[in-house]
Amino acid sequence: MTMFQTSKLLPSSLLIIMLSVLLSGCESTYYSALEEVGYHKRDILIDRIEEAQEAQVEGQEQFKSALEQFKSVVNFDGGELEEVYQQLNDEYESSVDAAEEISNRIESVDSVANALFDEWSDELGEYTNANLRRDSERKLKETKRRYKNLLSAMRKTEKSIDPVLNTLRDNTLYLKHNLNARAISSLKNELGTVNKNVTALISNMEQAIKESDAFIKELKQG
Repeated sequence: MTMFQTSKLLPSSLLIIMLSVLLSGCESTYYSALEEVGYHKRDILIDRIEEAQEAQVEGQEQFKSALEQFKSVVNFDGGELEEVYQQLNDEYESSVDAAEEISNRIESVDSVANALFDEWSDELGEYTNANLRRDSERKLKETKRRYKNLLSAMRKTEKSIDPVLNTLRDNTLYLKHNLNARAISSLKNELGTVNKNVTALISNMEQAIKESDAFIKELKQG
C-alpha cells in the first residue's frame, strides 16, 4: 500500500500528521501513526512485498523489451542508424528506471521487516505466560528465517540486474559514437552475452516472486 492508497483509509487530521512525518523522514513515527488506525507493521510488510513483486513483474517485461530491441539492432538491414540508436537508448534508460524501482521496493520491504522484528523481539519481554512467550519466540525465529530466504532471493535479483545494465550501457554508448555498419557487426558479438544475462535475471526474478508468495502465505497463516 502506497502513501496515497493508505490515505484513503485515514481521517484528514491523521493524514496531515503522516505527511509531516514522511517529509521529516521518520519512518518509525509513520508506522506508529498507521497503527493508530489499526494498520500494523505485518500488514505494511505484506503490502510492500506485493509492491516489490509488482516491480519485478514489470521489470521482467522491460528487460525482455530491451533484449528484443537489441536483437532488432543487430539485425539492422537498412534505415536511419540514429533512429536505431535512439530506440536502444530509450530501452536502456527505461531499464535503469525499472532497476531503481526494484531496488527501492526491496529497501522498503527490508525497512519495515526490520522494524517488525525489532518490535516483536522487544515485546517478548512483556509476556507473563512463559509458554506463550516461548511459542511467540519460536514463531519469530521461524519468520526471520523465512524472511532471510526471501531477502536473499530479492538481493540476488538486484545483483543480477547490474550485468544487464552494464552490457546495455556499453553497447548503447558504442553505437552512439559509431553509427555505421561496422558497429552493428560488433554488436552482434555481444548478443549472446545480453541474452544470457537477461535470461538469468528473469529466472532470478521468478524465484524471488515465488519466495514472496510463500512468505506472504505463511505470514498470513501465522
